This record gives sequence, C-alpha cells and structure tokens, in this order.
Amino acid sequence: MPVGAVVPELLATLQAHGAAVLQAPPGTGKTTLVPLALAAQAPGGGVPGRVVVAEPRRVAARAAAARMASLLGEPVGGTVGYAVRGDRRVGPGTRVEVVTTGLLLRRLLRDPELPGVSVLLLDEVHERQLDADLVLAFALQTRELLREDLRLVAASATLDVPRLAELLAAPVVTATAPVHPLDVQWCPPARPVRPPDGLRVDPALLDHVAGLVRRALAERDGDVLVFLPGTGEIRAVGGRLAGVDAEVVPLHGRRSAAEQDAALRPGERRRVVLATAVAESSLTVPGVRVVVDAGLARVPRFDHARGFGGLDTVRVSRAGADQRAGRAAREAPGAVYRAWSAAEHALLTPHTAPEVLTADLTAFALLCAGWGDVDDLPLLDAPPPGPLAAAREVLYRLGALADGALTPLGRRMADVGLHPRLARALLDGADRVGARPAAEVVALLSEEGGPGSGDDLVARWRAAHREHRTPWHREVDRLLAALPAGASSRRGPGTPRDAAAGLVVALAHPERVARRRSEDGTAYATAGGTGVELAPGSGLRGAPWLAVAAADRAPGRAAARVRAAAPLDEDSARQVVGVRVVDEVVWDGDVRARRVERLGELELSARPLADPPAEAVAAAVADGVRREGLQLLTFGAAARSLRARVACCRAAQGGPWPDLSDEHLLATLPQWLGAQLAGVRSRRDLARIDVLTAMRALLPWPQAGRLDELAPVDLPVPSGRRVALDYTDPAAPVLALKLQEAFGWTATPRLVEGRVPVVLHLLSPAGRPLAVTADLESFWRGVYPSVRAENRGRYVKHPWPEDPSTAVPTARTTRAARGPGRGSG
Repeated sequence: MPVGAVVPELLATLQAHGAAVLQAPPGTGKTTLVPLALAAQAPGGGVPGRVVVAEPRRVAARAAAARMASLLGEPVGGTVGYAVRGDRRVGPGTRVEVVTTGLLLRRLLRDPELPGVSVLLLDEVHERQLDADLVLAFALQTRELLREDLRLVAASATLDVPRLAELLAAPVVTATAPVHPLDVQWCPPARPVRPPDGLRVDPALLDHVAGLVRRALAERDGDVLVFLPGTGEIRAVGGRLAGVDAEVVPLHGRRSAAEQDAALRPGERRRVVLATAVAESSLTVPGVRVVVDAGLARVPRFDHARGFGGLDTVRVSRAGADQRAGRAAREAPGAVYRAWSAAEHALLTPHTAPEVLTADLTAFALLCAGWGDVDDLPLLDAPPPGPLAAAREVLYRLGALADGALTPLGRRMADVGLHPRLARALLDGADRVGARPAAEVVALLSEEGGPGSGDDLVARWRAAHREHRTPWHREVDRLLAALPAGASSRRGPGTPRDAAAGLVVALAHPERVARRRSEDGTAYATAGGTGVELAPGSGLRGAPWLAVAAADRAPGRAAARVRAAAPLDEDSARQVVGVRVVDEVVWDGDVRARRVERLGELELSARPLADPPAEAVAAAVADGVRREGLQLLTFGAAARSLRARVACCRAAQGGPWPDLSDEHLLATLPQWLGAQLAGVRSRRDLARIDVLTAMRALLPWPQAGRLDELAPVDLPVPSGRRVALDYTDPAAPVLALKLQEAFGWTATPRLVEGRVPVVLHLLSPAGRPLAVTADLESFWRGVYPSVRAENRGRYVKHPWPEDPSTAVPTARTTRAARGPGRGSG
C-alpha cells in the first residue's frame, strides 16, 4: 500500500515528537497498514502496549479490524480486535483495537490515563464529527497532563492539515497514492427537481438516480456504489431497481453487523451497493468501479430557538463529493456519475461545516463537564456560546449538572453511551415503567429509522417485537446491561405499553409534551411553547396529549412536523413536567389578573384574581406602555412644550436637566409616574393620568424656576407680536415670522443664557419661506438685497426698504402701516 513508503518516517516522527499528522488520500492504507506497523515495527522493538484506532462509524471500525486480521491471516479477536456499542471482539493477545470515537470518549472519561494503551490513531478527523473533535481534544490534554509517553497520530484525507498540525504541535507526514483514471460524468436531471426539505427528497431525483444506475450498469463494468442521504432513499431507489441484472445490496448503519460485513465482501455476481455516508471514507467496498452520487447528505441540525433537533438533508460539499468519487478509482480506473452539473459543482461549499457549529451540544456539554473546563480544551473550533449555554441548561433540568459539576446521575448518564436525554429516560424510566419497557422504548429512540415506519411510536414498538434479532434487540440487551445492578430485574408497576412509551418519551423530552389545540386533532402546543402538527392521516390524530420524540421544522413553517410520538395521559404529563401555580398580572389592552395553573408554557386552568398586588399592577401597566408606546398617555400642548423646552436646556447645559425623551420616559415609567399607576386598570385610566404634573416633578430646583426665562414658550418680535418657538430640534429652536416683522432687528435672539441661537425662518407676506438664518446682521447685509429684488414686485403692498435694519417693523401692508419715518423703498 502507498502509505508503506512513509511508515519509517511516521515511526521516526513519533519517536522524536510523540505526535504526528498523517495526511493520506483514501485507499493508501492509513487505516489498516499503519496500525499494524505501529504495533509491530515501532522504534525500540515494538510498542509495549495496545494501539487503539478510533473510527467515526461502527461499520468502518468492524471493517478495518476485519481487513487487518485478514492481512495477518487471523480471525478478528486475535492480534486485531474491535469494540463498538454493544459488540466487542478482543482477546488477551490483542495488540490493535479498533473502536468508535464515542466508545473512546467514555473510556477517556472513566480513566484519562488510558492504561495499557501506547498509541492512539484518530482516523478520518477531516469529517469533523462532534465526537471526533472531542476525542482529539481529550487526547491532547491526556498527553499534556498525564501521559507524555502516549503517542498520538491524527489521520486526515482532506482537512486543513497545517491547522491540525499547529493544534497538535506535530510534524506532517504525507503519503501519496497512485491515481487511477477517473471519468467524471455530469448528469443533471432533465427537468428541475425540488431542493431537499428537512428529511424529504423529491421523488423525481430518486427516479433520476435509479436511471443513472441502470445507465452505469449498461455502460461500465464492475460493481456500482450509489450514495444516497438516508435509509428511506435507499429503500426507495432499491424498489426502483427491481429487475436489474445485479444484486442490490443496502449498506447503512441500521443494518446488522453481519449484513454490513456481507456488503463489504465481493459477491458472486455483479452488485449495486446502495449506501449512505458510511461508505464515504474509512473503508473500501471491493469490486466497485462506478460511483453514482445523488449529491445529498444528512447532517445533524438543531433549532435552538424551538428545541427541536434531528437530521437535515443538504447538498454534499465538494470535499465530500471528491471522497465519494474516489471510491470508484480506488482499485482500478473508474467512473462517477454525478446527478448535478459542473456549474452546480463549482457552487458547492468546499467542506462540510463542523458539527460543533450546527448540532445539538447537550451530549458535548455532558462529556465536557465530566472532563473539565470546555474553555481549556484544545478544539479545532470552539462551540458557539449560545447553543452551549442552552445545552448546559438542559443538563441542569435533567439533573445531570449542579453548580457546574456532574451529579452522580450525570455520571451514570455519561456511562450509558446515549444522548443525555435518552440516558435520563432509561435510568428514570426503569423505575417508573420497568427496566425492559424503558430499554425497548429508548432503543427505538436511539437510532434514526428503526423498526416499523410512521409517526406512531407504539406501532413501531409492536413491529420491533415481530422481527427476530435485529439491531434493535441487541441495543435493548446493551441498555439492560448498562443499567445499575438490580435495575434490569425491576418490572415497574405494570404500565400498559401505550402509557409506558409516552412516559419514557416524556422523560427524555419533557418540553415536548404536547396538548391538542385544534378541532381537527392535528395541531398541538408543547410545554416548551412551540407548535407541532401531525401529518395528514396520522394514527395519532385526535389524541388529547402526546409525548413527541422527534419532529423537524421546514424553513418558513411556524410548526414542526411530528416524526415520532406516543400518546400520553394528563396525569403522566403533570408528573414528568411538573405543574406550577402562578399569579399573573399582565397588560393586554387592560390589566388582566389571574391565578394560572401551568404545565411548562401550557395553560391548564385559570381564574380571576380579585385583589392583585399594587406593585404587580403597576409593573403590568408599565410593561404595556413600553410595548405599545407613550401614545397610551395623554400629552397635551403644555406637556409637549415642557418636554421640548427641557430638552433644549439639557442640550445646552446638560445636567441637572432631566432626560424626557421617549426612550428614557418608557424605561423609567414607574419612577416618574409613581403612585398614579396604582389606580390604573384600563386604557381609559391611562389616558386620564396627569402627565404634565408628573414631568414637572422631575425638574431640578432651583433651575425649574427659570425655565420660562431660559427656554420661553414664545418670544416678542419687533412688530410687537409674541411668536411661539418651535423646539423640534432642541439645539436649534425655530422662530417663524414674516420678514417685515424683523425690520430693525440686528442681533439674532439667543436662548439658555445666550448658548442656543434661534433659527429665524423669514416668510413672505403670503407665509412662504424666503430665507433661513441664525445671523440676521449678515443676512440684512448680504442676502436681503437679492430677496428684496425678487419679491418687491410680487408683493407691492408690503414694504421692502433698502435698509431694513433701520426700518419700522410691521405685520401690515404699506398703506396700513404708512406713517412718519416709514420708507416704502
């Protein structure tokens, strides 16, 4: 294998630095040859302890172990073994053990020193799965703080290797592979297909993919590997391939170990392997010469605002598409049929986003709490603060955290190897409904898909019992073994199956306990405050209460679609979620005071509260005014004038003049309205509040006594009238008057002890604007002559003297105002 050429360099790097980054393309042997070399050919005569290889998927772990054992001519469980969830094959002579990243995380939590382990090889770190990122961070801290002798190899095919090398403080060892020719066929559908929506894929795309498979079988030799996003699409395309001259083999994580292993062995006839992303990396499907790629992937997504998580269907990244295509040319020249165009390919994202940025972080937060401070972890990408805080809040509600540390229950939850919600449901459910029912329901919830179909979890439970020794049965056995001693023998109170399923789901997701809210029985409101709806024709339709196990919300939809749920009775809902009785005093146009019984955000009952506390009423009214605005209060002309004039003084002198802006008045409503709020019960009451008196009480003393002097309501003008000031702009109050009324006025008036100039709007006799000035002397001298020239012919009955600074001001016409000393111009 090509990686063999760099094994000596890798061993020397580990000897010198204790860590290395191994960059090697798929098919070079990094997953199989390197661990054997580490176990047998390390400097100093071999590694004294075990080599542990971490793989992101169970099928890859088993396949890698089987391949290494076959290279040695041994059965699995001898020199090479594996351990995955619910299945372990190792022996006393095992030197290389392949494990899943999730299993390795739990081992590190139980004993961070990893006794007996000499080398950790973390494979496929470029996939950026949450567990893989965390294993890398834990391993780095183990090396730094506890085990300087622990060797660490991070193997990657496509990741940003310099960044990874910087995190490990380790050199990069690069292996190259001979490149077999790869024929890329761009095969977009003839007609546009709808983009994926949640878990839904347009059937037209699946028709097209099935057509590409038939075309590939006709045009090419060798087996065909087809990449599809999930098990539902595998079933759908498999049905569309009925009658092809080839064996159609599904390959996904829900298949049994024997079925997965069989899919990875050459067949007696030509094969079409329908696979999810499990076949993207870490393993080789022998005999494959053609890849058909639907171009879609399933990734974890979490709606933090609504608390719903699950899988979402997205376009594959360019790196992912290249990984898939490489499967066709791994052993010989090959071809890839891509169900999209070259132009679309250029628009794909370069890499899949790290799961830490998009996934539910509850399990991540639990493991970090068991390890130490997440802020100190050497992670490639730090978790977003908001989602991490939300995850910790979930752990507090589940009883896994207290005062920032794991509780005994939290440690048991971490040991079970499940999402914390499911671990809590298993541990608490064993006491409430019996160990076996709890384990069986949790096993249904722990994997995507599973026995049966549809959204009725109880029906799927019955379907699981009708099947024989499926992965579900093995998971039930594992969960029973994971329960504390004696728990697996407890039978519980004999709860009926329907009730047991609903109760266990409610224990896992108390915020998803839902009550019917529509007459047609399809719409529900959850205790967490979000809406969910059943699919048309659902067998759960009309159930008064549901415990929702899975739901997803399509973009643009207010309610999430229920994917799995079980009926629940109200008594169980009350027990699991808890009921609180609160006195609510709120504003909804008027004050509404009630004593309310709530289950989460669901209102169970309410009755009027006759005598609510005065402070609660005042707070409710203040909240209502803040939401609806100050227009609920009556601001008369005097109140509006007061606010404007105080704002002018504040702009010129600052404190101690108060801030009477909308924002500040709303923020300090209880303080300045004071006792007047206590008697308010309605909009009518609010409108009667004496706003003017309340604001006057805010004015400072003795400055308040000089307000009319500093910022008067109006000013006398030369014509003898008093003209109101406009304080719309507190820094530049406006005085609007006819130009002839300003004759003889040489200095512009100023306010607030001369600090604020008044802006004069000089109007024509008809009241139209002629000029705006804050410097009358300059205006008379420089601008007035042109204004006079333009307007004296238009307004002949009004005076337009040559020297307005000495002319007699007037608001009347020339004839009415004529007298000694009055010039007509």
